[in-house]
Amino acid sequence: MANKGKFYITTAIAYTSRKPHIGNSYEIVLTDAIARYKRLQGYDVFMLTGTDEHGQKIEEYAEAAGVTPKEYVDKVSSEIRGICDLLNTKYDRFIRTTDEQHERIVQKIFKKLYEQGDIYKGHYEGLYCTPCESFWTESQLVDGKCPDCGREVKPAKEEAYFLKLSKYQKRLEDFIEQNENFIYPEARKKEMLNNFIKPGLQDLCVSRTSFKWGIPVDFDPDHVVYVWIDALSNYITAIGYDPDGSSDEYKKYWPADVHIIGKDIVRFHTIYWPIMLMALGEPLPKQVFGHPWLLFGEDKMSKSRGNVIYADDLVELLGVDAVRYYLVSEMPYASDGSITYETIIERYNSDLANTFGNLVNRTIAMQNKYFDGVIQPGDVAEPVDDKLKTFALNTVKKIEKCFETYRVADAVEAVLNLAKRSNKYIDETTPWALAKDEASLPRLGTVLYNLLEAIRYIAVLLSPFMPETSEKIFAQMNCDIKDYDSLENFGALKSGEKVGKAEALFARIDAEKMLAEIAEKQEAAAKAEEAAKPKEIEGLAQIEFDDFAKVELRVATVTECEPIKKAKKLLKIMVNDGTAKPRQIVSGIAPWYKPEDLIGKNVIIVANLKPAKLCGEMSNGMLLAGDVNDNDVKVVFVDLPAGTQLR
Repeated sequence: MANKGKFYITTAIAYTSRKPHIGNSYEIVLTDAIARYKRLQGYDVFMLTGTDEHGQKIEEYAEAAGVTPKEYVDKVSSEIRGICDLLNTKYDRFIRTTDEQHERIVQKIFKKLYEQGDIYKGHYEGLYCTPCESFWTESQLVDGKCPDCGREVKPAKEEAYFLKLSKYQKRLEDFIEQNENFIYPEARKKEMLNNFIKPGLQDLCVSRTSFKWGIPVDFDPDHVVYVWIDALSNYITAIGYDPDGSSDEYKKYWPADVHIIGKDIVRFHTIYWPIMLMALGEPLPKQVFGHPWLLFGEDKMSKSRGNVIYADDLVELLGVDAVRYYLVSEMPYASDGSITYETIIERYNSDLANTFGNLVNRTIAMQNKYFDGVIQPGDVAEPVDDKLKTFALNTVKKIEKCFETYRVADAVEAVLNLAKRSNKYIDETTPWALAKDEASLPRLGTVLYNLLEAIRYIAVLLSPFMPETSEKIFAQMNCDIKDYDSLENFGALKSGEKVGKAEALFARIDAEKMLAEIAEKQEAAAKAEEAAKPKEIEGLAQIEFDDFAKVELRVATVTECEPIKKAKKLLKIMVNDGTAKPRQIVSGIAPWYKPEDLIGKNVIIVANLKPAKLCGEMSNGMLLAGDVNDNDVKVVFVDLPAGTQLR
């Protein structure tokens, strides 16, 4: 087979916060299926996947787990890679953003953009969402919360470096409009242009100082490189990009032929990433495909909702190829897909056991029964044969068309329809009836030849989606004609060869029994999780870590303090909390402290408490103090600099 050229395909790199669920795993299987199909066609394919491992959220998860951030991401990255391997994905490189080479090149990229004026230093003030690591303006919020994840945001201000998105806005807009295939599906393209680009791009914050778990800006070590430049650069650092001179591998494979990503990060890949590349003077990727989500029923998967399904659990129940088949066949092109245990068992029985499995099993069995397994010449033709042959040849063309726009579910359906058509051919030709008349044996031999050849087509075309099943079919046929070019003409199968033994590809599942077993396991797991929880201290209501993480404790220096005349218990306290503006706090500690006892002392405050008016004075926070007993309160004094954040 002639080499058709290079094909560079990538997934989004997975964030190492927690073990991925089956919805996260959809993308790697989808990308692997596309990569395998392109290899089958004769392309020199390079597939990249990996993990995104820096950021404030990782720092907080690691602290909660009592380990270093590196120890935390090592564990989660290993889990993610293990699931990729479990799902039989054939990636060429697995990049981690903690890889030394990646970190070194990201520093070079940042410095290059800074030195040529595309990155500048300033201050960012806005509403910050920690889980998404994103700043938002008031107008971008949805019901006062983060528009991406729906969680609470908090005011934040810090020194930062910015990427000049505005400088490249018109150039990007022209590029997208002139390259109609750049963003798939079409709806995502319209969304990016109309909702984000044309209204005007704001310069992008690309460094942070409020956490340390990131790649340091080498010429300003108080800053770490923010996620956009760090994570997005993986697509070029993984194949040898270097501002001082890139590798031959980079020159061979870049630009990427397609980035396969979730619909929620299309904005980053079609606005931030292209502008970064424009600023670096590098070609833009040819396509960005934003796939929909895989939902549990009609809901997004969430551990808190108890509706999470993991890939390894499904593989244990159904096998790797059954899971792969469901993932790539169930997802619509532009709308969200759905998974439940009920639907995956139903599809397993109907498509895999009844259609594919039954076709292969009974055809191989008949070949052994009637001809001792020896394949006969297919030379006693009738018009009904041409319909099957044409259907098989047209299936190849249809699948090629589907892959041009990554309609992978439609491609899988086309293979399923070929199996259905082959089963219909059995009903049309009635091999069992032909076997009763010795004079009809040559015709029977032709019928079985055509069925075996159709099954060979199916085995070749299934290989990107279900590689293990494809190999099992070839093994039962005792056939090694697996190349894509052999599908150009129907009839490549050799007569005189002998098929192997018929074995069930997929045994039917007793749905009621399996669902009962799943429910039993879920109940046992829920009980074990409940038993593992720390016992509640009598009289105290417990909170989740996520609730505690919302509380911002900060060290502040008391600069002024005076009594409030209308209230005997209240002091008006001015503090310096490390930010540009002084903060006023009203505290009920006047019975125990005089103003002069507090001035100059470093205290701990709750910095993100909702402001309240007490006796006509605004209180913007709370002072930490301990109730030693009914008649004694002690303020917590600390020997830490103002502005220090506590956890």
